[in-house]
Amino acid sequence: ALELAEEMVEELWDAGLPGDLPELEPECRSLLAAFAEGSAALTGCLGRRARPVRLCQGCHGHYRRLLAEYGSIARAFGNSSESHNCAKSILTSDRLQIVVTLSEFFNETWEAANCANCLKNNSEGLSNSTEEFLDLFNKSLTCFEHNLQGQATDLSPNNYTEVCKNCNETYTKLNDLYNHLQRMNRQGGEAAHSAHLCIDVEDAMNITRKLWSRTFNCSLPCSDTVPVIAVSSFILFLPIVFYLSSFLHSKQKKRILILPKRIQSNASLVNIQEKYS
Repeated sequence: ALELAEEMVEELWDAGLPGDLPELEPECRSLLAAFAEGSAALTGCLGRRARPVRLCQGCHGHYRRLLAEYGSIARAFGNSSESHNCAKSILTSDRLQIVVTLSEFFNETWEAANCANCLKNNSEGLSNSTEEFLDLFNKSLTCFEHNLQGQATDLSPNNYTEVCKNCNETYTKLNDLYNHLQRMNRQGGEAAHSAHLCIDVEDAMNITRKLWSRTFNCSLPCSDTVPVIAVSSFILFLPIVFYLSSFLHSKQKKRILILPKRIQSNASLVNIQEKYS
């Protein structure tokens, strides 16, 4: 019944409806159909790559095409008559403005994911730093998997010493690169959301850190051990230095106070001797 109704509506459009009901030009119908197909493709891509998050690296092509299709609608003019303007007919002819609403939703989602921070300036592919990070990420997961297979015969399932030992170098490089990208991005970001890396990189690092610290119970050696020990030792010795300096200062003050009394006593003795001499 629904398909029959749609066919009847199309026939009425083709026949030309009387009155003020607008007729959508074939060119406008083609643009609308392309936008609908692009929206469906991008929605499917976002849904499939929602977990683990791979939105930016997997859907940037769909998003770029949808932007182009929306731009074609906004710039398109059917006939010279204003009533046949595709932009007006498709974008602003009703209160709901579904095409505009869909376009805003995709733009807000893309900006919230900070995908621009993972892509090249023209958004045609991943940036070099993102590719380097993802390569290290894949190497870390491969190392985890390889060393877990090597310990499959271990009687203690929670013993992940081989993972911690053999994958430490790869994980350290990945963690250092992520921290470096964060610092660089914060220095160059102007908007509030630009302080974050793209969601793909953030999610990948979160997954790796949870595996490393929670699942495998590994720890990352601190490179600042010597400064930390020095500062800690200094803080521990501060009370001893304080009490020692206070003791010496009070003893020195006591000597200074006693000395004038002795001088005054000797002077009095001299005066008494001169008086009775």
